[in-house]
Amino acid sequence: MSTTTDLASLPGAAPSVTVPSETELSETAPSEAVPAAASPLTERYGPDQAVLLAPPTEAIDGILRHRTVRAYRPDPLDEAVLPTLVAAAQSAPTSSNMQFWSVVAVADPERKDRLAALAGGQEHIRQAPLLLVWVADLARARAIGEAHGTSLEGTDYLDSTVVAFVDAALAAQNAVVAAESLGLGTVYIGALRHHPEQVAAELGLPEGTVAVVGLVVGHPDPAGGERVKPRLPQAAVLHHETYDLDAQAEHVDAYEDVIAPFYRDEGLTESWRRRVVDRLAIPGPQRGHAHLHSALAARGLPSR
Repeated sequence: MSTTTDLASLPGAAPSVTVPSETELSETAPSEAVPAAASPLTERYGPDQAVLLAPPTEAIDGILRHRTVRAYRPDPLDEAVLPTLVAAAQSAPTSSNMQFWSVVAVADPERKDRLAALAGGQEHIRQAPLLLVWVADLARARAIGEAHGTSLEGTDYLDSTVVAFVDAALAAQNAVVAAESLGLGTVYIGALRHHPEQVAAELGLPEGTVAVVGLVVGHPDPAGGERVKPRLPQAAVLHHETYDLDAQAEHVDAYEDVIAPFYRDEGLTESWRRRVVDRLAIPGPQRGHAHLHSALAARGLPSR
C-alpha cells in the first residue's frame, strides 16, 4: 500500500536537510571535540563545554534542539499529524513486544478544559489543539488471557507495571521527536498523575490501565520565547564502568553557573540545587503523588 501524504509538505514541517551517505561519512574527518559555539550544544551545556560528537545528522540536530513549549497558537493540526505521531510511537522499543501502552487523543475543548483543571490549570492544555494522554495498559493483555481462559497473574507484579510505564514513556518520547521534526511544539503534563482516578473517569480508562503522562502538541506561539534549557554537564551523569557519586559535586557546581541565568530570565529561583530540595521535600509539589501506589492498586495495578 502506498502512502498518500508527503510529511515534508505538512504545515510547519522542518525544512529538509541532506543527511550524509555512508560513503560521505567515511570520508569525514574523525570525530573530535566540537566547540559548543559551533553546535546546538551551546545552549544545552553552556559556551565553555566541548563534547565529542559523531558527524552530525538531521536526527541528532533535532534532538539536541529540543525545547519545552508552553505557548501555542490555536491553529488546527493537519489530519496526518496524529497518525504520524502514533506510527513514530509504535516504532519505539517495547519490552518483549508486549506493547503495554495505549494513547488517548483529546481534541475536544471541554474535555481538555476539565483535564487542564485536574492538572493544576495549565493553560497550554487549553491553548493547543491536541493533548495525548499516554497510558500504561495491562487491560489488553488481560483481555487476551481471558479469551484464552487463562488468568494472567503476572500482570499483578510490580515488574509488569514498571514495564508498562517504561513502554509508554518510550512511545511518548518517539512522538515528541516526530512532532518536533514537523515543526510542532510539545510539553509533557506529569500533573495528570495527581488525580489518576478522575483522569481515568474522564477518559473512560478500564481497570488495568492508568494515565502515565500527558503530552500537549501544537503550533508554537513565537511570542512564547521558549529556549533550549541547559542540562547538567555530561561528567555529572556519565559514569565509566562504575558509578562515582563523589565525582559529581564539582560538575553540579559548574552547572549552577550555567543554569542560573536561564532561571533568572524565567523569573525562577536561580539555584538548581535549591529547586531539587524544594521539589522533593515534603510537604512540597510531590505531595500530589504521595497516594500513587494506592491509586495504582485501585486502577487494577497492584504492583506487588
